[in-house]
Amino acid sequence: MDWFPIVFGTFKVVALCVAMFFAIKWHYDQGKKGNRRAMLRSAAKMAALFVLAALVVGLITFALVRMLGLDLSY
Repeated sequence: MDWFPIVFGTFKVVALCVAMFFAIKWHYDQGKKGNRRAMLRSAAKMAALFVLAALVVGLITFALVRMLGLDLSY
């Protein structure tokens, strides 16, 4: 059981590095061949969607905490 975290931790790091490399390469290639304005518009939409999703998750969490009566003060 001592080898399990080492092997699978290493696999996870390698898999994430390979995936990041190909994701960055794909986005770089798309930026070179595509319309820059459309790419920026798409990135702005994705950023806005991420912020909206984070806000919704925060509000749902806050509502759930209040509904359950959890005390968040120290």
